[in-house]
Amino acid sequence: MSIVSRDKECIWHPFTRQKNMADPIAIVKGKGSLLFDENGNQYIDAISSWWVNLHGHAHPYIAEKLYQQALELEQVIFAGFTHRPAVELAERLLAILPGNFSRIFYSDNGSTSTEVALKMAIQYWWNQNQKQRNKIIAFKNSYHGDTFGAMSVSDRSVFTLAFHELLFDVVFLDTPTQENISELKNTMQQHASQTAAFIYEPLVQGAGGMNMYDPYLLNELLNTAKLNDIICIADEVMTGFGRTGKFFASEYMHKKPDIICLSKGLTGGTMALGVTACTDRIYQAYVDDDAMKTFFHGHSFTANPLACTAALASLDLLEKEQCLSQIENICASNLTCAAELRKSKLPIKDVRTLGTILAFEIDQGKKEYLNQVSTVITKKALEAGMYIRPLGNTVYIMPPYCIEEVELQKIYSFLLGAW
Repeated sequence: MSIVSRDKECIWHPFTRQKNMADPIAIVKGKGSLLFDENGNQYIDAISSWWVNLHGHAHPYIAEKLYQQALELEQVIFAGFTHRPAVELAERLLAILPGNFSRIFYSDNGSTSTEVALKMAIQYWWNQNQKQRNKIIAFKNSYHGDTFGAMSVSDRSVFTLAFHELLFDVVFLDTPTQENISELKNTMQQHASQTAAFIYEPLVQGAGGMNMYDPYLLNELLNTAKLNDIICIADEVMTGFGRTGKFFASEYMHKKPDIICLSKGLTGGTMALGVTACTDRIYQAYVDDDAMKTFFHGHSFTANPLACTAALASLDLLEKEQCLSQIENICASNLTCAAELRKSKLPIKDVRTLGTILAFEIDQGKKEYLNQVSTVITKKALEAGMYIRPLGNTVYIMPPYCIEEVELQKIYSFLLGAW
């Protein structure tokens, strides 16, 4: 039996309607920005395999580092033990994170990194006998993950519909514009005495439809939060490690977060790892003689040595001049393509780009995740030798930094009319 036939007998794929499900494509190899299926077809990975792959598939440098680490230590409990890869990664992250961060807390993925952040912020106030400060402020159209805390602070949408009655109460704000910024600041002030934290995806809401908004206005909102002593949580799971053109999206704002969440590109797309970093102010609320003020949270694979090693190797590659130059080239090329898309007569609207992300809407039906035009675009893209997976009628690309110029131009040609 083929891989696909065997898959259909035993696998349940994520975010995939099960009835009349199209056959998955069996990928047997990856190299650079290319994926190869069992029939010998190749596809440009235009979305970095769900935004995680930075340096290309099967990168030999990361693979070699993983191999060497696997011969030394593959896993150890992280309560009562530590190890070199975890310490080195924490040191390197604290040196480059945008703000005055003090501690690194490890978890397993993006959703758990935001879950940790929410618990960390709420217990911060609980530890200081301010238990009334337990509300969260978040943006509409946000997406912070699929665990229950992360779902609670995400927009009430198709992703969360079955669980609405079980999610905790959240104050949702529109993303800031010149027209609504005063109202948003007033709303934040009104809820401040009961608010533990404000969580946001800086500048780009990913799964919500690649919505982009102004850094100056976000900075105003962050300033209001800080004036009202509200903990600011930046969910940089998607925007971190160069995706927006800067190392972190929070670098675009003067006001920095108190807690930052990382995953996806953290390991260069090699394996799962989550990070929640906090300032010393947050950490000190847990340093107490009272054992009940301990942060009782952990994961079996917390700070997995292999995952930390992959992250260290990815940072090595990210800091090379060649990689930084590649990021700049993609940013510039996206701007050029965006200008051509705006001049085209295609049935599209709201062409936008930030860093290595380029997005637009197909002007057909509502802007929503279940818009079926996505399946049409994906099918045509695969036939053209690339993988593009729209969010409903939101078409976007977010390529790996190693992508060749000819591959990038092939993607642009498709966006400019091949579909």
